[in-house]
Amino acid sequence: MAKKKTILKAYEDINFLNSSEARILRILSEFLQPQKEFKKHKIIDTIVFFGSARLKSKKEAITELNKFKTINPKTTPKLAEELRKAQHQVSMSKYYEDAVELSRRLTEWSMNLETFANRFIICTGGGPGIMEAANKGAKLAGGYSIGLNISIPFEQFVNKYVSPELSFEFHYFFMRKFWFAYLAKCLIVFPGGFGTMDEFFEMLTLVQTGKIKKKMLLVVYDEKYWRDIINFEGLIDNGVINRPDLNLLTFCNSVDEAFNCIVKHFDRHYLSKKEPELFEPVAALK
Repeated sequence: MAKKKTILKAYEDINFLNSSEARILRILSEFLQPQKEFKKHKIIDTIVFFGSARLKSKKEAITELNKFKTINPKTTPKLAEELRKAQHQVSMSKYYEDAVELSRRLTEWSMNLETFANRFIICTGGGPGIMEAANKGAKLAGGYSIGLNISIPFEQFVNKYVSPELSFEFHYFFMRKFWFAYLAKCLIVFPGGFGTMDEFFEMLTLVQTGKIKKKMLLVVYDEKYWRDIINFEGLIDNGVINRPDLNLLTFCNSVDEAFNCIVKHFDRHYLSKKEPELFEPVAALK
């Protein structure tokens, strides 16, 4: 007698779940799974750090630079550019260290709040660079931090400082961005490149167009860097933005300035009011 063929249920069929027809199920999974974990850990809101994945800690940057001590760039011209890059990485490492310190101070502050839930948790893209620095600062303070990692061919891996229970792996950029926006009450934009600007400007556009209704603080860290990279005055001069649009941004140039600005914003707009329920609609995008 022929053995009866086992027929898989649809939700057990891996080939189906990975097919284009089941894409909507995968998208929903990237909404529901993080939501479940955030509820479980009573996380109401976040402070999101954006910034370059390529920046190194001061220690790591100096170690890389020291490799050039035994090399004379004049006799090895091809290495001259690599030496210049290593020297600049040491200079840029100040942002990594600032992100560690700011995250640590914000986490210590949030852990001392009298609240039933975990408030203003540090959230990053989970990878290296500024993301690692922010997660590291939270861990040094003894608090939780979130890592919303994305599967891409290069650069991105989950750094060791993300709380394991709050580490997520996304396939869809737009679902990852949703979770950046949904719980955030503050966004801190450190120096970065294309990815940082993509995330920064999408969030800025949602605030500008009123799609984000909550009081979102957009902190732009190091005014000189960002004004060198983006000609804000040129946008105004060419009539593509209005001068009041720049009021959506808060430029900060030190850890003390950023910390005080953020805490003041939270005290004014969130801590003086009744604590919200987990995932109440007002916290969402419109």
